[in-house]
Amino acid sequence: MRQAESFKLILQRAEARKGGPAALRALLSEPRTTAELSALPDNLLLAELTKKIFQSGFVWRVVRQKWPGFCEVFFDFDIEKMLLLSDEMLEQKAQDPRIIRNLSKVFTIRDNALMIYHLQREHGSFANFIANWPASDIVGLWAYLKKHGARLGGNTGPYALRAIGKDTFLLTQDIEAYLKAYGVFDGSSSSKKSLQQIQQQFNQWQQESGLSLQQISQTIALSIGENYAGMQQ
Repeated sequence: MRQAESFKLILQRAEARKGGPAALRALLSEPRTTAELSALPDNLLLAELTKKIFQSGFVWRVVRQKWPGFCEVFFDFDIEKMLLLSDEMLEQKAQDPRIIRNLSKVFTIRDNALMIYHLQREHGSFANFIANWPASDIVGLWAYLKKHGARLGGNTGPYALRAIGKDTFLLTQDIEAYLKAYGVFDGSSSSKKSLQQIQQQFNQWQQESGLSLQQISQTIALSIGENYAGMQQ
């Protein structure tokens, strides 16, 4: 089993594959700042959680096409209004043709609104809670969402955080395979031990590079697989 590479080597390989430093940099995106995250309305965050839950195991394009209908049916994901919905009302909404009719996923909207409500009382807003969680323990935030939220385990929580703008790496198939091949973790990538090992490695790369976890994750993805310069992403 190989040892983890320095980030310098990963960066050089990604630059060579994508056509140089400037070309690579143009492909990397910045997460939101703490202040920008804190300013987001909580209904927007609930909407992003919900979108990723419905996209999980489904065609993302269809969810995007139907999203205006979701916003209409669920009052733009207003937290208080979501908490007032009874089981019977949610069952009715789950039959609305404007949305993707999946009852179990519809029920997660109220469940996650309740999680957000409790965090609002403690932190002022869900956005504040997310914004101030340290990126150096982003896997801890993944675990929190999985435990206290509904259907936010696996990659759903991390993808939702990325969509919100929270700095996070992603464990895509390619990145997970890369990390395992270089001995960053062993066993299941979902185990607490493995996630801590992965977090530790990303923290080390961040100290070395000065980049965000998001940019490091993207750079790794662009340094492996079939994504050479000139290929469609």
